Amino acid sequence: MRTSLSAALSAVLLVLLAVLVPFGALSSWVDLELDDTDRYLAAVSPLASDTDVRNTVATVVTDEAMKNIDVGPLQDTVEQFLHETALSFTTTEAFQRAWDSANRTAHQAVTASLHGDDGKAVTIDLAPVIEEVKKELVDSGVPFADRIPVRETSITVLSADRADELRSSFRWLRYCSVWPAVATVVLLVLVLGLTLVRGGPRAALTTAAVAGGGLVLGAVLLRIAVAVGRDRVLDEVPGTDRAGAAAVYDALTASLRTTVWIVLIVGAVLVVGGLLGRFVAGRRGRTAAAAPSGT
Repeated sequence: MRTSLSAALSAVLLVLLAVLVPFGALSSWVDLELDDTDRYLAAVSPLASDTDVRNTVATVVTDEAMKNIDVGPLQDTVEQFLHETALSFTTTEAFQRAWDSANRTAHQAVTASLHGDDGKAVTIDLAPVIEEVKKELVDSGVPFADRIPVRETSITVLSADRADELRSSFRWLRYCSVWPAVATVVLLVLVLGLTLVRGGPRAALTTAAVAGGGLVLGAVLLRIAVAVGRDRVLDEVPGTDRAGAAAVYDALTASLRTTVWIVLIVGAVLVVGGLLGRFVAGRRGRTAAAAPSGT
């Protein structure tokens, strides 16, 4: 009877940890990073040097410019020249400043979209970037640069349909904040502590191994959630924006992938430590039992 009860409690502990780990990580991520402008900028600012983002921006700028340029047989030559020049600009500090400015505005759009119910896509408006590119090209005397229109031109990072699907989940995760993650740690400490006090070291080692298994399973589920979320988000992003959107998604979820590895390592240590500890304790117990008693 006692063995059955212990097995049932172990199963409950494993399931609880497997659920709390991804839930706690996601709710903390939404509240502490995705919903915070400074942390959002810290995550996406390095993307100014990302190859996919630079190519996407240069392509958008070139496409917008070529809509107002008609030079007959030289069209392809001019288009290639403008693209290479715009791509070169994306390596400058001016582009970094423009990228940060665009993303600060974009974060306001992201939070407004996820908090509201307008059903709009989440986008990054490249108008500040295009304005900087145009100014740089005009100052450098690049032909036709003055024809580059400065208007709202966006990279879609989350389609309207996908934003609508995520809105309710986003609100719940933000409301829960860091408390599920705190509950995970508290549960782990309490269970290990109570098991040690009531059942002794061997019972605590068994519980540690079970808890470690729950953490490992939770880490795997979190990694799957991040990967599935990436695929679902990018499925409805226009092809021309997909590379840039993928870079933004990966940058924003980098902390979640780091969390996966941390929890996975902690869980593995608990599993190995618990099982190894029980094995050593068992051998010592058998050795002591087999030793001849003194007279």
